[in-house]
Amino acid sequence: MSVAQPDVSVIIGAYEAMPYLIDCLASVESQTIDPARIEVIAVDDGSTDGTGEYLEEFADRAPMPVTLIRQDNSGGPSGPRNVGLGKAAGRYVFFLDADDRLGTEALERMVAMADRNGTDVVLGRVEGINRKAPRSMWGRTLDRTDVFSSNIKFTLSAQKLFRRSFLERHGLRFDESLWTGEDALFTMEAYLRANGVSVIADHTCYYLVGRTDGKHVTKSGSYALRFDSARALMNRIAEHVPAGERRDALMIRPFLVTLLPQFGPRYLKDSEEVRRHKFELARPLTEKYWTEGVARRLKVEERLRLHLVAEQRPELLTEVVRFVKAKKQAPALLEKKGRRLYLVYPHFRDGRAGVPDSVYLAAPREARAFPGYRESAADSVLRRAARKARRVLTAPGGTVTAV
Repeated sequence: MSVAQPDVSVIIGAYEAMPYLIDCLASVESQTIDPARIEVIAVDDGSTDGTGEYLEEFADRAPMPVTLIRQDNSGGPSGPRNVGLGKAAGRYVFFLDADDRLGTEALERMVAMADRNGTDVVLGRVEGINRKAPRSMWGRTLDRTDVFSSNIKFTLSAQKLFRRSFLERHGLRFDESLWTGEDALFTMEAYLRANGVSVIADHTCYYLVGRTDGKHVTKSGSYALRFDSARALMNRIAEHVPAGERRDALMIRPFLVTLLPQFGPRYLKDSEEVRRHKFELARPLTEKYWTEGVARRLKVEERLRLHLVAEQRPELLTEVVRFVKAKKQAPALLEKKGRRLYLVYPHFRDGRAGVPDSVYLAAPREARAFPGYRESAADSVLRRAARKARRVLTAPGGTVTAV
């Protein structure tokens, strides 16, 4: 008698995950989906803290099938995830980090969402516990969207539901050469290749748990690894999206989330040698991918810092970073009868610095917060058109669905 294919394979890569693993596995056991519809594939990546032994206990008692693989430490999360993916039999896969936990009904809701809409990726609302979680993409539930029509580019972690046949068809795997940002690379390519993405915004499906022992992967590693991650993601975007507005819209993510923090408050604590090295690492990235289209999508202080990095002006950057760190509000300068608003950050109209006025020009979405600003008619029309475009997406078969 053949065994029915599970709906979803939950892949858990675990390394030194105790005691967080206890709550993680409890969240799997408490899922409302029929245990017969799921399987768990756990990969102990050379733990020495009892993680492997606890996974063995779980496998013995769990109401769903559990495959446990114990291996020598691979050095990062990519290896265990790829091993688990190679063993998965489910129609869908979900990557669950061993120190996080699932929300109630998460798997049942995500599988139903993918089945109902035929989408290849499903994002469930994420909340943080002692840790910040992404927020901008949870405004509303979307049956079908894509990476250009929503803010999903700002959540590139792997903790999502993926259609397994889709991953296999495109040979999608995690890059084991990266020590950080490997999930961003995987997820961005999945977004770009997917036949639609669904977003569950009205129910928390995943809890990101901040570890108190300092062992969380995003808190460790050399700054150089962040540049490796940014480079890999920028190159991956460029492989799939031709130069132009659509590529610029996606490039915001690695510039803003990965590159910019290297030139934030921590930069003030860096030695001169590290500062020089950061500028060297940034140079090929800004030369290739820093464009006017990326710049105008950013807030003024973000744009100014990245402009100075792109222009290789470290002597000007320090003062700007100090200003930003102090959380000062830059004075607003209104010109053209209130229709043009500049934010007066350091070096504004300083002839010796030579930074163009355009770097300090606030985009309408930022300028609206300042009294006296008058949005031009052209800006208002463009804003309404952009809002409408985001609401109306092309569904399968060429029909138009409002989301």
